[in-house]
Amino acid sequence: MTPVELSRTVLHAVRCAVDAGELAVDGEALPGRVVVEPSRPGGSGDYATNVALQLARPAGRPAPQVAEVIRRRLLDEHGVARVEITGPGFLNLTLDRTAHGDGDRDLVARVLAEGERYGHVEPGSGTPDTPRTPGAPGAHTGPAVELAVPDELRARIVAETVERLLASQGVRTVRATTGTVLRPVPARGVREPAAGDLPAVAALRWALLHPAPHDAPRDPADHLPRREGNPLFRVQYAHARTHALRRNARDLGFSAEPGEWAGADAPAARALSESLASYPRVLTAAAGHRSPDRLARHLVDLADGFLRFQAECPVLPVGDEKPSAAHRARLALAEAAGTVLAGGLTLLGIDAPEHL
Repeated sequence: MTPVELSRTVLHAVRCAVDAGELAVDGEALPGRVVVEPSRPGGSGDYATNVALQLARPAGRPAPQVAEVIRRRLLDEHGVARVEITGPGFLNLTLDRTAHGDGDRDLVARVLAEGERYGHVEPGSGTPDTPRTPGAPGAHTGPAVELAVPDELRARIVAETVERLLASQGVRTVRATTGTVLRPVPARGVREPAAGDLPAVAALRWALLHPAPHDAPRDPADHLPRREGNPLFRVQYAHARTHALRRNARDLGFSAEPGEWAGADAPAARALSESLASYPRVLTAAAGHRSPDRLARHLVDLADGFLRFQAECPVLPVGDEKPSAAHRARLALAEAAGTVLAGGLTLLGIDAPEHL
C-alpha cells in the first residue's frame, strides 16, 4: 500500500464513521485529503496521521476519542495490520506485510504496468520544497533545504538526488532564500569523472549516496570491481540478470504473466514481493528525511532478495521441461524486481545496464 493509497484508506474510514453517525462532523469540515507521514525514528508503526486532532473540534469530542473511533474503522480496512493511538491523539498505522494490494499477483501486475514510476505520486501533489544552494533567487514559498558548502561535490550530488526524490513524491520544487541546512560529510580529495565514463560515474555517486549523510564516504574505487562484496555491482548485476531472463524466456517462447506462487516458491518469492511492496514507503521516507541512503540500502536488499529468489526458484524451464504457469509467474516477479531496481538507480543518477 502506497502513502497515497493509505491516505485514501484513512479518509474512507473517517467518512464511514461519519456516515454511520459515530462522528458528528459536518461535511464541510471533512478534509479533502488526509496527510500520512512515515513514522519518525523510534516511533510506532509504519505511518502516522494527525487527522483525529484535526476533527476533534468539529466533532466536539477530545482527540483521543475521535482517534479511537477512526482506529476501529481502520482495523476493518484491507492492508492495515495494527493501529495505535499515541500522544494527544495521533494514529500510528502498521501495514499488513502479507496484503499487497489484492495479493502478490496484483502487486506484480501493478509494478509492471506503472514501470519505473511505481512508487511515485502525481506531480504537484506534495508540499513545495527544494534542495538548493545559498543565494538562489526567488521568494520563500515553502520549506527548503540549503547546502552548507554549495561547491562541495558530495553536497551537490546529495542535493540533486534529494530533488529527484522530492519530485517523485509530488513535491513541486521552488526557489527559496532560507531553509534547513544539508550537511553531508564532505568527500575530500574526490574528483568528478568524465560524464561518459559510466562505471566511474556510478561508482562515485554510489560512494557518496550509499552511506548516511553523517557518515564519511568510501573511496569510489572500492565500488568499481565486479565482485560479490561490492553492493553496487550486486544491484546492477541483479538488474541486468532480470533482462537476461526475459531474453532467454523469449527465446523459449514464453513471457511473463503475474500469478500465484507455487508452495515451494513461497519463502523466497514472498520476501522479494515484500521488498517490492515496501518500495513506495522507502521513497517517501528517503524524500521526507532527505536521505538518499535509505533508497540505496533498499536497492541492495531488493537485489539480494532477487538473487536468492532466482537461485531457489528456477525462472526458466530446465532440460525438456515445458514452460508452466509457475515459470511465467516467476518471470513476472523477476521483471518487476528489475523495474524497481532500474527506477531506484535512475533516481540516484546511476546507470542501470541491461548487460554486464
